[in-house]
Amino acid sequence: MTAVRRQAAAKRGGGAAGKSLWLAADGSKRWGEKFFLLYTPFWLTLCLGVVVPFKLYESFTELEYLVLGLVSTVPAFLIPLFLVGKADSIRSLKDRYWVKANVWIIIFSYVGNYFWTHYFFTVLGASYTFPSWRMNNVPHTTFFLTHACFLFYHMASNMTLRRLRHSTAHLPQSIRWLFEAAWILALSYFIAYLETLAIANFPYYEFVDRDIMYTVGSLFYAIYFLVSFPMFSRIDEKAEKWDLPRVAVDALGAAMLVTIILDLWRIFLGPIIPIPESRRCGQPGLAWFHAQNESV
Repeated sequence: MTAVRRQAAAKRGGGAAGKSLWLAADGSKRWGEKFFLLYTPFWLTLCLGVVVPFKLYESFTELEYLVLGLVSTVPAFLIPLFLVGKADSIRSLKDRYWVKANVWIIIFSYVGNYFWTHYFFTVLGASYTFPSWRMNNVPHTTFFLTHACFLFYHMASNMTLRRLRHSTAHLPQSIRWLFEAAWILALSYFIAYLETLAIANFPYYEFVDRDIMYTVGSLFYAIYFLVSFPMFSRIDEKAEKWDLPRVAVDALGAAMLVTIILDLWRIFLGPIIPIPESRRCGQPGLAWFHAQNESV
């Protein structure tokens, strides 16, 4: 009888995944998470192990910065097309987890760069001073690098949240939610702080007050992940599999919620450091709307 129960549990857990409390039960999701985690050292070494310490960026033009972003991110889309996991070999492209994960992160990180970067300008006192082609005054390079970074962050979040949920499964629901909320807050702040610290040696991403950015600014940045970590983790986590329209709508919903919270911070708490009047955003508009009263 015990053997039968174990076999049933193994089937529910996805076979090999049932042996680990960290890995996804779904084979496609399990492969996708492993791939993105194993891919991370490539672009991380390129950016923080080669370009920054050897100061190669000093000779970079707009083209070199763009190429750096492309080389760091494009393989996340190309490699899985040729290195196909066992579970994905019997699924169409649109049903593979790595495709869904990329689509979700594309949407979320695009909104983050196009819109939320202006909160960094108007609330945190940040600025980009390296040469780059831009969209809405945000360097193209950051769009690509953010995608690679966010894939790593969200895979790490998926696995740790899954492990936590297994560990607290025997507790009352309210206690489980408390543990999960505390972990999401801690992980979000840690990642935001770590990213800010990791690029400290890159001189062309500047802050008016770097010390305050490390502490308070990291909390502001952590708002991204307070919303995205639990929402992203839901993709194909249970028996029901998501289609791409649902993935896209979910990412847009997460992006809208982050936008609301960031703007509430801007209105009620304001900038974390003194910012020149010319760089501030008036309260009636959003951070990227530099509304002029005389034009109304």
